Amino acid sequence: MEGAVAAADQSLDPAAVPSAYSSFSNLPLVAAFVSFVAAQSLKIVTTWYKEKRWDLKRMAGSGGMPSSHSATVIGLTVAIGLRDGTGGSLFAIALVLASIVMYDASSVRFHAGRQAEVLNQIVFELPPEHPLADSRPLREPLGHTPPQVAAGAALGCFIAYILYLISLLGV
Repeated sequence: MEGAVAAADQSLDPAAVPSAYSSFSNLPLVAAFVSFVAAQSLKIVTTWYKEKRWDLKRMAGSGGMPSSHSATVIGLTVAIGLRDGTGGSLFAIALVLASIVMYDASSVRFHAGRQAEVLNQIVFELPPEHPLADSRPLREPLGHTPPQVAAGAALGCFIAYILYLISLLGV
């Protein structure tokens, strides 16, 4: 009975209620978010470098250098490992999730994008009277090459480590 009363008293304690600030102090969450934003922002720069044009649509697009999927899940995984250690279940779950996401980005989604290229070419070559000739093209840049996945993973690692060092300073 005393345990229930103590639990009820603790639930009324304002310090026990998570605040909006606690979300910003959640290193894995912040590392994942910052890694995602950084990767998406870098896509604008890499598009300019490769194609000599600024394309702000890359900020919301999939595919390209670096992989924001890889940056996000590796940023999350490394931050969990740094904050909680690598021996726990949480790190194991994050690592397995990161492996699946990165495999999907570099294999399944990459090949789906290649198939979209072929299908778009087939539709483009159809005669104008064909019912599918007016169909909207499929999105082609869906997945990532292995270097794009590796670059995203390196970015996520770097950001998580920098944010961890900042968190140690108490900033």
